[in-house]
Amino acid sequence: MELLGKPIDATEIDARLRDLARRHARAGNAAIDLLNLVGGQAEGLLDRLPVSVRMRLGEVTENALHRAMDMAHRSRDVVGDQPGWMARAMTTAMGAAGGMGGLPTALAELPVTTTVLLRAIQDVAVEHGFDPAEPSVRFEAIEVFGAAGPLAGDDGADLGFIGTRVTVTGAALNSLIARVAPRLATVLGQKLAAQTVPILGAAAGAATNYAYTSYYQQMAHVHFGLRRLAIDAGHDHDDMVEALRLAVEKLPVKRG
Repeated sequence: MELLGKPIDATEIDARLRDLARRHARAGNAAIDLLNLVGGQAEGLLDRLPVSVRMRLGEVTENALHRAMDMAHRSRDVVGDQPGWMARAMTTAMGAAGGMGGLPTALAELPVTTTVLLRAIQDVAVEHGFDPAEPSVRFEAIEVFGAAGPLAGDDGADLGFIGTRVTVTGAALNSLIARVAPRLATVLGQKLAAQTVPILGAAAGAATNYAYTSYYQQMAHVHFGLRRLAIDAGHDHDDMVEALRLAVEKLPVKRG
């Protein structure tokens, strides 16, 4: 997008970088309650899934991403831009429904949730002044799924998902999905495992979807907010990524 008017000054740049850093730090907070609900550690959740399901997660996730790309884009012709709470409400309800029937219904719900998540990411792009009809913006929305996931640490190491601009082609999109799918498969595998917790399946499904939707909305704000900041500041995007990484590292470390 074109830069309009005079670039913003250093004071505003620093303030917006601190805000993005705080968003990044807050992204995984909802996962704490999720882990308390299902018990155990994030690393142990995947072990609760049958081996046959774990082996297919990558393929299932890649297929879900391809379908979500098409469905999320087409949904914009039917339903306009939605407030963030709407996506969280929808995925929470779907997670509860998916968790009621255990693993079979959770697997059936997964592609639908992926589509709603992607649509929510696109809505965040709109908030920052980007047009999701542009192929590059749709490409970057998929990139947001490259973040580490809500149950991972928030030390700034996952900021690599904010990639540099590339020429958007069909081959590049397929390559991106193939690169993002393994990481997202781990995230969705944790979600499926939480939904299979005996008795608590519906509650865990609702909590999981709420936590994951909140996480990806926050990370979308980080991604597209930084894109907008680079434009407004007239700075190189890669330099702004490094500035954000430093801002994340300067945040106070939570203890206990």
